[in-house]
Amino acid sequence: MFSKERKPDPDVIDVTIGPRASFSGDLRCDGSIRIDGVMESGRLETLGNVIISPGAKVMATINARTVSISGAFNGEIDALRVELLEGGRAWGKIKVASFLLDEGAYLRGELVMQDETPAEPFVLPRGTAPIPVVETPAPASTAEAPDEG
Repeated sequence: MFSKERKPDPDVIDVTIGPRASFSGDLRCDGSIRIDGVMESGRLETLGNVIISPGAKVMATINARTVSISGAFNGEIDALRVELLEGGRAWGKIKVASFLLDEGAYLRGELVMQDETPAEPFVLPRGTAPIPVVETPAPASTAEAPDEG
């Protein structure tokens, strides 16, 4: 029953922090974690997924396969995929291979897209002219002066 040979199933929710619960600290597991309440500080590490439900508030560092945010998140995420869903809000740094931003979601921070293999930075070959920067003039004001008369 408690065999160490059991393979982790990332689609099974092993841990739920309920809507009336508050948690602070480090949490590691093989399955998925669902947060309906508040995580005040700490780390979440899982081979599975992290689900931040609507109304949930999480201030943490997260390392997971997929992170789905429908509530509020502040901190750092390192994951294969992040889904910032409608109504979700995120502040902080997100390092991810795949990112989904729904309409009605909010992100403020740094988003670093990474691949399984690090990409080389794009560099123009020697002797190539730099790419021109086109500046567009600011639109003229359309406000009319008040009539003095």
